[in-house]
Amino acid sequence: MADNANSADDRLRLLIERIERLEEEKKGIADDIRDVYMEAKAVGYDPKIMRQIVRLRKMKPDDRSEQDMLLETYKNALGMA
Repeated sequence: MADNANSADDRLRLLIERIERLEEEKKGIADDIRDVYMEAKAVGYDPKIMRQIVRLRKMKPDDRSEQDMLLETYKNALGMA
């Protein structure tokens, strides 16, 4: 029974260590992305708009179309068209 407990403890420790490594990698990637946005800003691009484009490109075409339609509907309702 002690072997099972030690085995479970080792498994848990390994899983936690994997998560910690992945979190470090995620932080490094987030820093790299931030650097790319800073580089884009330095050459005259708007990072805020670029983030919106990245978000839109991740969407399915039907979802993006629906969002565009709703946005237009709301803008028309508010007299912003």
